[in-house]
Amino acid sequence: MPARRTAALALLLPLSLSLSLLLPGWSVPTAAEEPSAPDAVAEPSNTSVRITSRQRVRLEALPQVVQYGAGVASPDAAKAAITATMKPVRVGRPVQLQVQDGTSWLAAGAARQDGRGRVQVAAVASSGGEPLTYRVRARRWGGLPAISSLPVSTERWLDATWTDEFSGTHLRDVWDHRGRDYVHSNRRSCSKGDPRAVQVADGALRLSVIRDPDATTTCRIGGRDATSGRFAYRLNGHVGTQGSFGFRYGFAAARVKFHRLRGQHGAFWLQPSDGMYPGALGSEIDVVEYFGDRHPQGGLASFTHRYDGRRRVSTGGWVPRSSSHLRSRRDGWSRNYHVFSVEWTPKTLVFRIDGKETVRMRGSISAVRQFPILSLIAADYEIPKIKARRLPQHMYVDWVRVWETGG
Repeated sequence: MPARRTAALALLLPLSLSLSLLLPGWSVPTAAEEPSAPDAVAEPSNTSVRITSRQRVRLEALPQVVQYGAGVASPDAAKAAITATMKPVRVGRPVQLQVQDGTSWLAAGAARQDGRGRVQVAAVASSGGEPLTYRVRARRWGGLPAISSLPVSTERWLDATWTDEFSGTHLRDVWDHRGRDYVHSNRRSCSKGDPRAVQVADGALRLSVIRDPDATTTCRIGGRDATSGRFAYRLNGHVGTQGSFGFRYGFAAARVKFHRLRGQHGAFWLQPSDGMYPGALGSEIDVVEYFGDRHPQGGLASFTHRYDGRRRVSTGGWVPRSSSHLRSRRDGWSRNYHVFSVEWTPKTLVFRIDGKETVRMRGSISAVRQFPILSLIAADYEIPKIKARRLPQHMYVDWVRVWETGG
């Protein structure tokens, strides 16, 4: 490794972690514990699997989908998610993330195995513009010997297929405003999309729910899931890239700070490029929806919706233990930015928050091109939960990225 890259690595890694393997409790691996020479020198991809007579370690380097913080930031500075899945499961087993420096491996992070056998760690994606190579080393634990994984590289994800960082003061032409009419036959009869509820400033997209200044009457809400009454008409920030950008399989991620109050829900979602209607191919993929602070189920949800003939079929629900993905008691979905992502393959959807898996879905996975949507919408069943005088509500999006894999 060139000297300047070695120096850059030292700056990127915390002092406490940029030590050699000679740390308390971490022994130097023996030849029997290490992968064979051909495996060790093979050019690593973004996934690897090592199997021994007693253990199996699958390691994945995922895109840069980890970036918690209070303010806007460059997506190039986001961290990659490194995920190891180990069998047999030993809950609490210490695992060290290591980065390659020439012929040596330096400590770059640490975590413990969870109940599903996973270890999830955030890591620097590049140094001096060059990809980095990682592996994990699990400590001797629960009757199992220490083991090192085969290496993985971040190279595949350094160049995103498509990105928007919302610089300047206007939406790019790739975005279009959606749902711009009041439709009294659906569940959003009292709100509609409008450019006045969308603003680009200070490096972020702001989507709002505001009172419709042109409305001279109020809207009557009724139905099985709504509180009857008359309420002010509302305008929603609701934009998508249908007809301009779509992709098939891969990762889609958005760095979002949600609105605070209940009465509307913010979302980052995907729909089939040819539309969503009875008989259409593909599924709607709701990467994340947020229904406001102090929601009894935590407020975060992930869903898919598809049509089976004319019948709408939904899968998913509330994100379990969503508060466990917050950094501290002072953190919150409406206080700080977090990255919400989906990994979409022909067989599986994996939803993550800051690189940590929340929900995994299999079966009836969309196989058609999809396009991204960002929205803050007031549905009829939500409007009674907030007085018009408490508007506007705002949701902020720092950036959106897609890494298309195809296939």
